[in-house]
Amino acid sequence: MSTDAGEVSPLRRPGRRPGPNQTRQLILDTARIRFAEDGFKGTTIRRIATDAGVDPSLIMQFFGTKDTLFGEVMSISPKALSQFAEAFEGPREAIGERVARAFFAIWEGDPQDSEPLLAMLRGAIGNERATAQLGAFLQARLKHTLGPDQAVRVGIASAMLVGIVVGRRIVQIPALAKQDAETLIAVIAPALQVVLTGDDR
Repeated sequence: MSTDAGEVSPLRRPGRRPGPNQTRQLILDTARIRFAEDGFKGTTIRRIATDAGVDPSLIMQFFGTKDTLFGEVMSISPKALSQFAEAFEGPREAIGERVARAFFAIWEGDPQDSEPLLAMLRGAIGNERATAQLGAFLQARLKHTLGPDQAVRVGIASAMLVGIVVGRRIVQIPALAKQDAETLIAVIAPALQVVLTGDDR
């Protein structure tokens, strides 16, 4: 949409131009949202540039390629990583519920963490780097407690958790998308308990 002479576009702030660090962060924040909404294949450098109000060449100057930009966007905060890791601490008999709660807290909590993860999930459909990053994020945390000899349990638990997010946030199956997190946790936790520990009770 065109603007009248002298009118400032809402994508650009008037006054002093932001420095390199601020511009770089603006691009990362904008790309995080775009990757989360459109996935890796559907996101273009030009679209990110338009959203951020910068020239596409500036994005290439900072990051070089869309793959590199995607990798930068996918960095998960130490807080989120520790939150998931801490779910494995405590009594064995409640590990299923703790993991389920931590998982929902990260995926549906602070956008700084949930949006990169959602972008990673969407991107995993058509990008090998995203697939590797998502698998590493989940399996590293699960293996920390179960050990490397429990590869099957780790794989099943990872697939369950990812499948729930796909159904709830991407495919948007009504029964999952419209349900509150507490109800889902109550259903998921016992299943995770069995998978993670083998305790069928």
